[in-house]
Amino acid sequence: MAAQIFLASRSPRRRELLHQIGVAHMLIDVAVDESPRPRETPPKYVVRLAREKARAGAQQRPAGSSLPVLAADTAVVVDGRILGKPNDREQALAMLRLLSGRRHQVLTAVALMVAGRCDSRLSRSRVSFRRIGATEALAYWCSGEPADKAGGYAIQGRGACFVSHLEGSYSGVMGLPLFETAELLESAGITLLTGRSTTENIVA
Repeated sequence: MAAQIFLASRSPRRRELLHQIGVAHMLIDVAVDESPRPRETPPKYVVRLAREKARAGAQQRPAGSSLPVLAADTAVVVDGRILGKPNDREQALAMLRLLSGRRHQVLTAVALMVAGRCDSRLSRSRVSFRRIGATEALAYWCSGEPADKAGGYAIQGRGACFVSHLEGSYSGVMGLPLFETAELLESAGITLLTGRSTTENIVA
């Protein structure tokens, strides 16, 4: 099946979710500055980054290509504070201590660049964690799973053991809210669920 879109992301979770809804795609590797701006709210932050990634991906399409470009960004938010990916073990353990025994918000924005226009959607979910002991937090870090995850955990992996309740989108917490993604793709005339999807090579 020929690629229907470009995905401006290296995230294997986002690739898996696109496969789930039958969208064949080609990968584009983009790099944008993910630093929050002064007084920027978490919702505006994730929407801005998703749109910037989609625009950056559109600029990197091969000459002559007009395929839509899909991008997303996810942030874990506690008390208005954005938790990105941990830089090291101590930061990851600090994040798990902060999330332990309480509820946090997961915001994921998805953006689609098509025909010179960028549209976006925002998914909001609330996730409650049980209490996490210091020993199991360290064991979780040593598993390697938290290193490249916003908030330092993966709901689709071992981190699911910490989740006592979820309100919202499971796929959104993973990194690509499928309801909002499907809305954007269908509005661009892309047919979903038509068969087995494929992933083509990364365009550097």
